[in-house]
Amino acid sequence: MIAETGLIALWLAAALALLQFALGAIGLRAGRDDYVAAIRPVAIAQGLFVSLSFLLLIWLFLRSDMSVRLVVMNSASVKPWLYKFAGTWGNHEGSMLLWVTVMGLAGAFIAFFERSLRQNTLVATLAAQAFISLGFYAFLLISSNPFERIFPIPKDGQGLNPLLQDPGLAFHPPTLYFGYVGLSVAFSFAVGAMITRDVGPAFAKAMRPWVLGAWIFLTLGITAGSYWAYYELGWGGWWFWDPVENASLMPWLAATALLHSVTVLATRDGLRAWTLMLAVVAFSMSMIGTFLVRSGILTSVHAFAVDPERGSFILALLAIYIGGAMALFALRVGTVKEGSRFELISREGALVANNLLLSVILALVFIGTLYPLLVEAVTGEKLSVGPPYFNLATGPLALLLVVVMAAGPLLRWRRDNAKALLNRISIPVLAFAAALFALVAFTTGMSILALLGLALAAGVAVASFAPLWNRNLRRTPLHTYGMVIAHFGIAVALVGMACESSFTEERLVAAQPGDEIAINDWKLNFQAIEPVAGPNWTALEGRMTAQYGDGPMHEISPQNRMFASAQTQTSEAALLTRWNGQLYVVLGEGDSAGRWQVRIWWKPFVPLIWFGGILVALGGLLAMFGRLRRGYKHRKQREFAEAML
Repeated sequence: MIAETGLIALWLAAALALLQFALGAIGLRAGRDDYVAAIRPVAIAQGLFVSLSFLLLIWLFLRSDMSVRLVVMNSASVKPWLYKFAGTWGNHEGSMLLWVTVMGLAGAFIAFFERSLRQNTLVATLAAQAFISLGFYAFLLISSNPFERIFPIPKDGQGLNPLLQDPGLAFHPPTLYFGYVGLSVAFSFAVGAMITRDVGPAFAKAMRPWVLGAWIFLTLGITAGSYWAYYELGWGGWWFWDPVENASLMPWLAATALLHSVTVLATRDGLRAWTLMLAVVAFSMSMIGTFLVRSGILTSVHAFAVDPERGSFILALLAIYIGGAMALFALRVGTVKEGSRFELISREGALVANNLLLSVILALVFIGTLYPLLVEAVTGEKLSVGPPYFNLATGPLALLLVVVMAAGPLLRWRRDNAKALLNRISIPVLAFAAALFALVAFTTGMSILALLGLALAAGVAVASFAPLWNRNLRRTPLHTYGMVIAHFGIAVALVGMACESSFTEERLVAAQPGDEIAINDWKLNFQAIEPVAGPNWTALEGRMTAQYGDGPMHEISPQNRMFASAQTQTSEAALLTRWNGQLYVVLGEGDSAGRWQVRIWWKPFVPLIWFGGILVALGGLLAMFGRLRRGYKHRKQREFAEAML
C-alpha cells in the first residue's frame, strides 16, 4: 500500500496545484477576496502532499520493494543504504518527483512567509508557480509514474548505474535541482510582477533571496559535479564541455547576470527590463537543460536516456512555458517604467557590461551545445563541438568579464569619473602587471589565455578586498563580506584552472609489481595487485607507495571494480593531495606478461578550482544571510513604529 499511498498523495498534490492556479486566476480577474485568501493554505497543502509522496518513494527504495518497477530498474537489495537513498533521484522518474517536490515546498514557503509583496502580485506569483507545477505533475502522472507496479515480482533489482554509486549522487543532483527550482520561483515572481504591473524595488527584494539561493545551489552543484566527474571517470579532467555539463552551466550564467540585475533593482531601482528578461532567460535555460538530459537525444555519462515520447512531452512543456513567458514579456515590457538613470561610468554601468558579457558567453555555449543536435536531427550528420571551440570562443570573453568584475565594486553608484577609478584600481593593476612580468620571465610554454588568466587572478585577488579598504570592518555589512569572498573565490578558481591547463604532467606506462615510476618530483613504487571485495562489487587493487621528494611515504590504491548486478567495470582513481597540487593515478588493464597500464598525472594547484567554487558559494551564503537579517531588522523596526502610532 505504500506505493498506492504515494500515488494518491501525488494526485492530491496535482489537484491542489490546479485549484491553486484557478483561485489565483479567478481571484485576480473577478476581484474575489475569498479566493485570494484561500490561495495561501492551498499552496501549503500542495507542498505537504507532494513532500509525502516523495518521502514514500524514498521509503520504497530503502526497503527494496521489488514490486515497484522504478526500484527494480534502479536498485538492488545488496546495495549500501546510502545508494538506495540517493538512488531515489538517480533516475528519470525519481528526479522529476524531487523537482516537483522542491517546487511545491517553495510555493508553500512563499505562501507562509512572504508578507512584503502587494497582495495581487503575491497571488499572481503563486498562480504562476502552480501553473508551472501542473505541467510537471501531468508529466509524472501520464508518462512517468514513479509508483508503477511490476508483475511478476522479480527476486532482486537490476542495480544502480555503477558510475552513480558514489557519495556525489547524494549531493550533486539535489543541489542542481534546488538551483533550477529557485530559478522557477524567480520566474514566477517575474510573471506575477508583469501581470500586475508591479515591477519595482519591492518585487525585486522579494525575488532576490530566491535568485541568490538558486545561484548558491547551482554553484555548489556544478562544483561538486565537476569534482565527481574528475575522480570518478578516470580521465583526469575537471571539465569536458559535455552537453549535460553545459546544461547546468547555462542556467548558472543566466542566474549570475540575474543576481546582479535584481540587486540593482532592489537597491537602486534600476535595470527593470533587464531583471524581467533575465528571469525569463534563466528559467528557460533550466528547462532546456531538463529537456537535454531527459529527452534521449544525448548519449552522456550522466544523461537520463529515456524514450523520445517523454522527450516530446518535455519539449511541449518547454514551448508552453518559454513561449508564454516571452509573449508576456513582449506585451508588458513597454509598460515597465524606466528606473533610476545612471552614467556609463558607474557601478550600474559595470553591471550592465557584466550582464552583456555573460549573455554573450551564454549564447556561445548555447549555440555550441545545440547546433550539433540540430544538424543531426535535420541531416543525420554527426558533428563534434568540443573544448577547442568553447575555449576559444568563451575564454577571451571570460577574461574580459573578470576585468569588469574586478573594477565594478570600485565604482560609485549612479556616477563616477575615469580619473578617480584609475586611482582606486591602481593597486590591482600593479598586482596584475607584476604577476604578468614574473610569469613571462620565469615560465615557458604557457598559452596566452592561461598566462593572462594567472595574471588577472592576482589582480582580481587584490581588487576583491578593495571594498574593505578604509572601512570600519566591524560595521561593514555582511553582504559586503559575501561579495568580497565570492570575488576572491573566482580568483582562486582561476589560478587552479590556469595551472591545471599549463603545468599538468602525464605519464602512461606498462608496469609490473616491483617497478618504480617517476613523474615530476614524485617516485611511485608498484608493489602488488590484489583482489578485494566491497558490499556489491569486487576489484583488482594496485598497491603502491608514493613519495614526493624526500617527504614521507604514502600508500595509494587505484582499483578496477566489477559490479555483478550491472556487469559493469569502473576505474577508481587514487588521489593524493598536497598543498601544491594533486597526484592522480589510474590502474588500467593487465596483459599476459603481468604488466599493467598505469596512467599518472601530476596536477599543480588543481584543488584550487573546487576550493574557489566553495568560496564563491560561501560568499553568496553570507550575502543572503546578511540581506535577510537586514530585511528582518527593518521589518521589525517598521512594525514597532506602526505600533507606537
